[in-house]
Amino acid sequence: MRFTKRLLSAIILNIGVLSLFLALCSFQSAKDTIPATSTFRFKTVIIDAGHGGKDPGARGSYSVEKNVTLAIAKKLKLAIDTGIKGLTTVMTRTDDTFIPLNQRSNIGNQAHGNLFISIHCNSSPEGTAAIAHKRKGVLLLVYGFHRLKEQEEAVRENSSIFQEKDYKQNYEAYDQTDPANAIILNAYIQKYRKQSILFGDLLNAEFTDHDGRASEGVKEQGVLVLAHSAMPAVLIETGFVNNPEEEDYLNSNDGQNEIVQTIITAINNYRKAIGAL
Repeated sequence: MRFTKRLLSAIILNIGVLSLFLALCSFQSAKDTIPATSTFRFKTVIIDAGHGGKDPGARGSYSVEKNVTLAIAKKLKLAIDTGIKGLTTVMTRTDDTFIPLNQRSNIGNQAHGNLFISIHCNSSPEGTAAIAHKRKGVLLLVYGFHRLKEQEEAVRENSSIFQEKDYKQNYEAYDQTDPANAIILNAYIQKYRKQSILFGDLLNAEFTDHDGRASEGVKEQGVLVLAHSAMPAVLIETGFVNNPEEEDYLNSNDGQNEIVQTIITAINNYRKAIGAL
């Protein structure tokens, strides 16, 4: 009788694993959604202001990246906290402090974040030299395929299974060496990648179609802070701080507010797309 019960439990578990695997692997494009019946709750956004402290980042003629990113990050936090009900925010830094990259992702993972937004400013090779046709516009970065193994470790340690209502029952005997659980882990990683690209695409559409900003699009890059985040993650290069026109925009209240509103709209569109509203 005991053996029969164990066998039945194993069969039920494997059926559940297979169902989850098939559901997560049935994505056809970045715009696919999570089923409406999912127990997933989108509730925490991690806001990462790039650089800080001894690391100034890119330099303009009168400003540095670390100050611009912190100003935008603070405004984004305020806009989310006051404007999006049921959504909380966690900042990786709130002042001019140097935070190592792995610590930034750890902050997000320990908060069980559902979306990691890293804010940066771009810079072109000529620096602040005054030349014609200086580069301008936004760039959205997601982690590349060659860093997926690094994210696998982050997901294993701080998996979003903990966001599921019944995770204790569903994953009580979680064993990373079990092939069935390896399937679950891989499915989460693939889901996060697709959702990162989805959020990047939504951001890009808002920047270009609504704000009229130039854009270099959504690109893959081996960014450590993204690869080590156990959640969908996008790095936003908000503009070229060494371009005088964009430096003024990035340092102005109007420019920062426009960037923040673009991110807010993209977050709302993202929540709709994944069925998290």
